[in-house]
Amino acid sequence: MIDPDRPTTPARSPGPPGGPGRVLVLGAGYLAGHIARRLAATGAAVTVSSRRPPATPETGGLRWRPVDVAAPAAVRELLGAERPDAVVAVHGPSDITWCEDHADAALAVHLGGARNLAAALDGRRVLLISTDNVFPGHADSCGESAPCAPANAYGRAKLAAEQALFATGAALALRVSLVYGWDDAGLRPNFLTTAARTLRRSEPLRVPDDHWNTPVLVDDVAAWTTALLGSPHTGTVHLGGPRRVSRVDWARHIARLTGADPGLVVPAPRDSTLYACRPRNACLHSERAARLPELRGLRPLDVLDATRTLLSANPTDPAPFTIDPADPADSTRPADSARKATT
Repeated sequence: MIDPDRPTTPARSPGPPGGPGRVLVLGAGYLAGHIARRLAATGAAVTVSSRRPPATPETGGLRWRPVDVAAPAAVRELLGAERPDAVVAVHGPSDITWCEDHADAALAVHLGGARNLAAALDGRRVLLISTDNVFPGHADSCGESAPCAPANAYGRAKLAAEQALFATGAALALRVSLVYGWDDAGLRPNFLTTAARTLRRSEPLRVPDDHWNTPVLVDDVAAWTTALLGSPHTGTVHLGGPRRVSRVDWARHIARLTGADPGLVVPAPRDSTLYACRPRNACLHSERAARLPELRGLRPLDVLDATRTLLSANPTDPAPFTIDPADPADSTRPADSARKATT
């Protein structure tokens, strides 16, 4: 197995001197859209690529090309046509419960896509967005030196993708904790959005009482990705928010900010919810970030402070949603949409 922190030959810079160059973002979901938008704001020529046309507001106006990352020829053709200076890989299903139920399919896309990308990179810089689920969750928080032992099928697929890309010598895996933000256009809104909408309707919210995260704002993930893509660093870097918080405590904070009764938050054992396959602790801290000059001034926001800001800016719930009684916090979606994995 490749040591992700082993010194390697510096990766090729993602563009010519004085400019950000051409960047290909594989994936077109909520996180990929924010990353692409942040890169475009720096002046990069960004192309977003996925199996289906993007539907998120963040990808509006960005160039898009179709690709099936599991098809080697399609990936080779895409990179040959786009000739990117660097690639950000945010591909594959991110619904952890779906991945647990469809482990082979999840591995085929995450690992298969990474292998196909590695074969076509030809020395180009690549940054993979990875996950805290590569750890078992026994420790309160994990740094980059912690041994990996994936908690679930999603973690196994992501770890395999990391290893495939590390073999190129030009890869950095940015492992992120639970990503949140205000997502009123997604088919599978994140926890913050789902919880706020449910509580604003004075409906009960069933949340695991034995599950902890270090949530990180989507804008912070986009900022770190943009900064690190232009660096020579390889291996792994962790990005978690500065606060370790339980889902129950976060949900009660959301209730108070929305004027809802905190008693609407119903604690439940993790094993009785769709969070059953998640690690008890899905928390990250970084042993490297403080030493990386590219990250100076990019301190992640505290989840409780950012939640207050986001809810103040989004005070209404514009659309009705259907709640899955087994686990409303994880499975809320538009009433006319089938539950599906994020691409």
